[in-house]
Amino acid sequence: MSTEEFSLVSNGESLGMGTLENIQKEINKCKNQYDSLVNDQKMFKDAIDSNKNYAKQFQERREEKKMSLDADKRKHAEKIQKEEEQQSSVQKEHERLRADIIQIKEELDYLEKKNDHLKQQTEVSTAVPEKKVVFKGKTEQGAHALSFDVSPRIVYPMEGGTALITFEEVGVAQKILSMKEHSVELGECVINVQVKPVQFLVPSYIEMDTQVCPRRILVSNLPSKLPEDKLLDKLEIHFSKTKNGGSEVEEIDMLHDSGTVVVTFVDDSVAKGLTDQQDHKFDIVKGQKHKVKVTPFLNGEISQLHTRYSVCLRTVQLTGIPSIMERENLQDHLEIHFQKGANGGGEVESIIYNPMGHTTLAVFVEDSLEDSQSI
Repeated sequence: MSTEEFSLVSNGESLGMGTLENIQKEINKCKNQYDSLVNDQKMFKDAIDSNKNYAKQFQERREEKKMSLDADKRKHAEKIQKEEEQQSSVQKEHERLRADIIQIKEELDYLEKKNDHLKQQTEVSTAVPEKKVVFKGKTEQGAHALSFDVSPRIVYPMEGGTALITFEEVGVAQKILSMKEHSVELGECVINVQVKPVQFLVPSYIEMDTQVCPRRILVSNLPSKLPEDKLLDKLEIHFSKTKNGGSEVEEIDMLHDSGTVVVTFVDDSVAKGLTDQQDHKFDIVKGQKHKVKVTPFLNGEISQLHTRYSVCLRTVQLTGIPSIMERENLQDHLEIHFQKGANGGGEVESIIYNPMGHTTLAVFVEDSLEDSQSI
């Protein structure tokens, strides 16, 4: 073998050894790279696991926060609802108190008006029309001496063909009523009449609201010798003059039952000034004056009225009486018949007969004997 051939072999072996080393290096390098990749993979895996753990913890914290937020929202909503309910309750209480205040103000206004009205009534009660009185020798003792009486006076319209008889004794009237029908002889003929009790629907309790009329005055203490028409003319002239405190007179009327005059003004601001002064003098003839008293005129309205039936104990009513003779003659026959004890009658105090086709108003007054009414 030549040296050249040996060199080739020797060079090949040297080349192979170098290659192996390179390969080994490459292997080691790749191994290192692999180990590095494995480490990186492990690190990435750990990072992923850590991130997953963080994500899980975040999700759990998110759920906790969500639940806490929901709970806070519920509490907040409940708090708002409670506050709204309290606000509504406060508003209702405010409205109730405001309604109470309005009601109290209305009641206060009513009481003030009532107080003013009562005050005015008190003032009016001290200003009554002038009445002339005289002592006629009559005296009284006991409780009745200081009593105040209102005498009843009932106007009863009689139907035609009826009569009213008042007996002196209640027992006689009741006996006549119990017989119901009577046969009355009128000369040659006989008439049958029916007997009925006399009943009235009378007030048992009355309440009246009164107020002072702003346009009217009541004039009393009038001169007795002056004719009515002249008196009214002179009063109208006097109270129509502004220098006398008056104004335009709308109407003037005489109240004959009380002997007073009512003057009505057009203006509603005149009456009070005249009633405050009360005493006024007016000319009745030239150079002669007369003093009259001016008091308030009261308007009244019935606020409560209770009624009851009242029976006349001594008065009876006869019905079904035919007109067959003169009024006076028939009335005399009726009185004679019911005076006889044989007919169940007795002493007749009064009798009135109203024929068919006529109108008569019977006046009933207080019966002091039996505390009932009589004609």
